[in-house]
Amino acid sequence: MKKVLFLLAMMVMVVSAKAYDFSAVAPSGQRLYYTLYWNGVTVTYPYTYASDYNYNYWDNTTKPTGTLMIPDSVNYNGQSYPVTSIGNNAFYGCDGLENVTIPNTVTTISGRAFAGCTGLATVTIGNAVATIGSQAFYQCSGLTSVTTPNSVTNIGSYAFCDCSSLASVTIPNSVTNIGAGVFNGCSSLSSVTIPNSVTTIGAGVFIGCSSLSSPVYNSSNFVFLPTNYTGSYTIPNGITNICGEAFNQCSGLTSVTIPNSVTSIGNSAFSGCTGLATVTIGNAVATIGNEAFYQCSGLTSVTIPNSVTSIGNSAFSGCTGLATVTIGNAVATIGNEAFYQCSGLTSVTIPNSVTSIGNSAFSGCTGLATVTI
Repeated sequence: MKKVLFLLAMMVMVVSAKAYDFSAVAPSGQRLYYTLYWNGVTVTYPYTYASDYNYNYWDNTTKPTGTLMIPDSVNYNGQSYPVTSIGNNAFYGCDGLENVTIPNTVTTISGRAFAGCTGLATVTIGNAVATIGSQAFYQCSGLTSVTTPNSVTNIGSYAFCDCSSLASVTIPNSVTNIGAGVFNGCSSLSSVTIPNSVTTIGAGVFIGCSSLSSPVYNSSNFVFLPTNYTGSYTIPNGITNICGEAFNQCSGLTSVTIPNSVTSIGNSAFSGCTGLATVTIGNAVATIGNEAFYQCSGLTSVTIPNSVTSIGNSAFSGCTGLATVTIGNAVATIGNEAFYQCSGLTSVTIPNSVTSIGNSAFSGCTGLATVTI
């Protein structure tokens, strides 16, 4: 029995081990740690843990502080290696870092590379970086501005999440993908431009950006409407996609017109728009995402055009004021809980095109008296 308990105790112990191949002093005086790869070296953290949920990657090693200049190459065993990437969690929790320069040899800033660097005020990103990983600068609350070079094509999910001092961002025309929640919680962000090169944008990119006072969109994607917006709004013609959570929690929005250019309404696009009374959906929309109009309790009627083929899970769930709904004759799928707790709904007609109705699609529709299939 004692042996079993000992083994269990050993399994839950935090085990630290060396996570690098060699170390060297940077030009700015800090000791950095590197892992060798076939195409160069990656800056890494000195230790790894088997079961450490505090992510104390630097253990008792001296964390780099102040102004850091990452070198473009390092010598090891008499050979020079280019520095090609900043590894996952490389500087996680290095809260004494104030300024960082990333050389032109680096192509990737990996996930959580600088997460938790609360003292980081400025970062200069080299002009070879193509990818900024997920949560790369997460909770860098001291970061005030970021200039992304023209080499960057992809900004990962939550890359700058909770950078509460970040006031301005320059996104170059090279970027094609912006992940979900990239600037979530950047409460000081007051201006940003999404270039037309961006074709894919994740959900909730600007949730919690309370200083943004104007709608944010490019030629094809509608991304954000300030939560304090009041009255009616018409989405500009030419937009093809309403991004996930684009109008999330805009409780003062009373009506919205979706133009015929829009083909998709993202997940939770209008979730929590409790004041939304009318919505005009253009006749090119093919998909209505999950929770697209979730808890839009002021919505009284909806006409789903004949272009729509699928209504997502919980798309109109909690729309307690919804009295009438017209489902277009191209809809094939009605998702789970699509009209859950739409207690004001009295009748509904399911067109012949529908082949699948999800679980609890009309559950809680206490006023529903007639269903025509």
